[in-house]
Amino acid sequence: MRIYLFFISILFTGYFYGQEPTSISTDSIPVVPNEKEQRENPLDTLPPGEKYGLRIGADISKLIRTYTDDNYEGIEIVGDYRISQKFYIAAEMGNESLIRDEENINVRSMGNYARVGIDYNLYDNWYGMQNMIVVGLRYGFSIFDQTLNDYTIYSTSNYFDTNQITEASRYEDLTASWIGLVIGLKAEILHNVYLSGNISLRSLVSEDTPGNFENLHIPGFGRTNDYSSIGVGYGYSINYFFPLYKKKKQ
Repeated sequence: MRIYLFFISILFTGYFYGQEPTSISTDSIPVVPNEKEQRENPLDTLPPGEKYGLRIGADISKLIRTYTDDNYEGIEIVGDYRISQKFYIAAEMGNESLIRDEENINVRSMGNYARVGIDYNLYDNWYGMQNMIVVGLRYGFSIFDQTLNDYTIYSTSNYFDTNQITEASRYEDLTASWIGLVIGLKAEILHNVYLSGNISLRSLVSEDTPGNFENLHIPGFGRTNDYSSIGVGYGYSINYFFPLYKKKKQ
């Protein structure tokens, strides 16, 4: 909306400048405060302050996947708090459940997680705007359960049939931790309403395993594999900004 107003103001300015000159009343000439008045009323000459506060929202990609994927359920709350001109404290917390149905194994992971860290805004805004190009770091932690629903014992012998075990086994209170790099965008689409998108690279620091099989998915981290400890995540969220105070731009 501000961009549209900006272009409209340019068009009107060009139109009026193209008209024939008319006499100008001295009453319409703005009075510029002299040096003494500026010293006595400094607030009248300062630029508007920038807003500081809390931005909070929800990851809509997880809500959409919950309704479209029968094997997945998840919800995530996201937020950030501005602490300086460029830096923000950021956090995400949520709950996930995913069933991995592979060729020889069916496992359900379910648990809670949190990611905390800091974001740096690479974008220089005009006054009154708080759009962001974000680079950030995160530390993540998860407490989760793994339920082995069924699995097949593989055999290379032609004399024995494959043996499928269908008795479920549950392993509780497993933990995992990781660090991550986040790159994303945050744009104001309405007054104090922001749409955000990000991708992240995550590297496992520690994890508990059930013992007789590997974790196939860790809530908050994502899918795991035997080839690398690096995971990839993404998110799309809608947020509302609660301004708490203003501060002059440095």
